[in-house]
Amino acid sequence: MSKYDIKNVEGQAAGQADLSDDVFGIEPNIPVIHQVVVCQDACLRQGTHSTKNRHEVSGGGRKPWRQKGTGRARQGSIRAAQWTGGGVVFGPTPRDHSKRINKKMVKLAMRSVLSGKVADSELVLVDSLTFEKPSTKQAKAVLDALGVSGKRVTVVIPDDDVNSYLSFRNLEKVNCIAVSEANARNLIDNGALVMTTDIAKQLEEVLA
Repeated sequence: MSKYDIKNVEGQAAGQADLSDDVFGIEPNIPVIHQVVVCQDACLRQGTHSTKNRHEVSGGGRKPWRQKGTGRARQGSIRAAQWTGGGVVFGPTPRDHSKRINKKMVKLAMRSVLSGKVADSELVLVDSLTFEKPSTKQAKAVLDALGVSGKRVTVVIPDDDVNSYLSFRNLEKVNCIAVSEANARNLIDNGALVMTTDIAKQLEEVLA
């Protein structure tokens, strides 16, 4: 266990939290992070790209002119690739881009990301992050007080905290995600990672 500073929404010290070194204090495994992020990016691809080859383009069933005697180059179809309106050679076709990866690697990647954020002083723990009603102005004031305004910020909130989501979602360079959506790709793509101590404990419990 190691102690990490906690701030309140006004940016003042609010104590310390004990977090496991097995989650927040390991040596980041960069190759595993890369594999997991590539896998997650690949799984986001729809794979609906499509082109028509010469057999799928409408028309072109008749030979445009006879093989010999015209002085022109021989042609078999007006839908061949070299013709305007012809088919595409080796074009993209619909396919599944998704990859598979081991659950242990996914957890190791998240532990590595969180440990890297701690090592780079990019993890900001707050004691509480609640809003009585949606307020972008109040959310911006919180980020200013925490000293992360102007950076690309990821804010991790509870799954049912609608007010916090509505408060942070319109801020520039701010990505607000629910704790159930947290993965290596979401947690690493920022200059500051903001979460409450309760969420840090929740991630610690899942990843330990």
